[in-house]
Amino acid sequence: MSALPDQQQPAAAGDQPRSGLADPPQTGGRSGARGRKVAAHVLPPLLFALAVLAIWQLGVRLADTEESTLPAPTQVFSAMWEIRDLLLDNAWVTIKEIAIGYVLAIVLGVGLAVLLCSSLLAERAMYPWLVVSQMVPIPAIAPILVIWTGFDMRPKVIVIALVSFFPIAVNTIDGIKSTEPELLNLLKTLGAGRWKRFWTAQLPSALPFLFSGLKIAAALAVIGAVFGEWVGADAGLGYLILTLNNQVATSEMFATIIVLAAIGIALFGLVQLAERLMLPWYHAGRKESNS
Repeated sequence: MSALPDQQQPAAAGDQPRSGLADPPQTGGRSGARGRKVAAHVLPPLLFALAVLAIWQLGVRLADTEESTLPAPTQVFSAMWEIRDLLLDNAWVTIKEIAIGYVLAIVLGVGLAVLLCSSLLAERAMYPWLVVSQMVPIPAIAPILVIWTGFDMRPKVIVIALVSFFPIAVNTIDGIKSTEPELLNLLKTLGAGRWKRFWTAQLPSALPFLFSGLKIAAALAVIGAVFGEWVGADAGLGYLILTLNNQVATSEMFATIIVLAAIGIALFGLVQLAERLMLPWYHAGRKESNS
């Protein structure tokens, strides 16, 4: 009796029939690892915030503190819901001021850093005054800006830019100067001009420093907006805080502060997201060094 052809051989005992389709890729482990990574970043600050709110709520109740002195978190969130329309209207004014002032600070800070790093004479002449510009208290400058420009958005934008540009400029200068001298000499030997060396070597070296300055400036921009609105404004969250303070509306003041903090956190998060998108090589190197 002749043997069956290979394709007609019966399956051996214990063998499982095989499908012509390839096995689907296993994505459960990867998605699970990603979920654990997100949880590791989100859960600690979330649990810490919940613990602080619980202690705050319990402490206010046990001490029987008056709402005008220190409201409980439940009273703050209740007030936030009651004046939500007022908060949204004034938050939009403050957001516009912060956005314009922040962009102006980036242009001023980066431009000044490039200028000082391109000329030793300019650095020696202007860098000390760059430092001195931060020694003058912003609340002392803001009233003068109001006198010069009026009560519109301009003094607030200028205050935000003045507060925010300094860390951007200083960090960018440090980043440009951190470029490897051997790399610059190599590019110069190959015939690269000053701007070619800047775009090829100095700018990539300065980007991590620049984003560090941008994250610091994100927090300072919110502070600058409040200062500017305290001096002269008829709208905005800083102006709203002054109005609520005159009314001794403490719960509403806390609600306004929470919205201001949320704006600052959102701006910081946008800068951090841009950093991860623009500098994947930088974060990959940091991950490898930390592993």
